[in-house]
Amino acid sequence: MILDKRDIIKNLSQTQSIILDIGCGPNKKKPEYIGIDMLNIEGVDIVGDIYEVLSKFPDNSVDAIYSFHFFEHVENVSKLLFEAERIMKYQGVLNITVPHFSNPYFYSDYTHKSFWGLYSISYLCNDNILTRKVPDYQNKCNLYLTKVKFGFKSSASFPIRYGIKMIIGSIFNLGNWMKEFYEENLCYLFPCYELTYTLTKNENIISN
Repeated sequence: MILDKRDIIKNLSQTQSIILDIGCGPNKKKPEYIGIDMLNIEGVDIVGDIYEVLSKFPDNSVDAIYSFHFFEHVENVSKLLFEAERIMKYQGVLNITVPHFSNPYFYSDYTHKSFWGLYSISYLCNDNILTRKVPDYQNKCNLYLTKVKFGFKSSASFPIRYGIKMIIGSIFNLGNWMKEFYEENLCYLFPCYELTYTLTKNENIISN
């Protein structure tokens, strides 16, 4: 069952720019985005199962999709990516942030269903930026990885630790070779908090 608080789905044809924030919880990225979540809480515009809600959006209708710490809770990541691909416009952007597998807090949340590392998304999309080639198990959508970035976080109330994490992040994100070296050799010495993948429907948009 879907609860559409602002009749967004019914009026999609009248909406010029559609940007989704899926699994937004109470912290929607921007007020003008369309917040989707299973929980009926403030900030959520459409309440319901993510697959069912996205099925209501026409093909090639969405400009961008943001997801912050949501994909790790999903039972079927592949299905969600294929649905995102279907509804995104050409050159549409999908931005996914998930906890890195070295994040010690990851294991505390029993609702987390999948582990995420530098190459995790590469099994499910087209990756022309990272060095190692991984199998697709015949389950790859037609989205292109354009950027991946490590996120190192610490509370600003601990300024020294916060500053150290910012320095570490700037070093390990210098380039893809450094990212791969970090994850293979150093990630348990300097645990990473999260990863952000940027994917697009346009294969010509590539960045590091």
